[in-house]
Amino acid sequence: MLVFDGDCGFCTSSARWIEARLPSGTPVEPWQSLDLDALGLTERDVTTAAYWVDADGGLHRGHLAIGRALIAAGGFWGVVGRVLVTAPMSWLARPVYALVARFRHKLPGATDACRLPD
Repeated sequence: MLVFDGDCGFCTSSARWIEARLPSGTPVEPWQSLDLDALGLTERDVTTAAYWVDADGGLHRGHLAIGRALIAAGGFWGVVGRVLVTAPMSWLARPVYALVARFRHKLPGATDACRLPD
């Protein structure tokens, strides 16, 4: 399952993009509609990054979440996902993801609701 911030327009657009590429029935859910405690997540977790929750309940944050979602999509996107989660590309993807997350309120489709908490 991909968990994203449903209040953020940029996050919602990105989640819908990957949802269209994932196998049918793969959950893509805004954190606002989930029982975070049951997933082992906090509001602070999900307001600062996307999460991929794997079949065993493992949590993958940020760039690793996006990589895992792309792997689940398969095909070309699966190859891209594997590259994102593997060193040395993963080392670069982590700060790039953090930068995008920090400034997501300035990206296309975003609103003030996309601002990260201080």
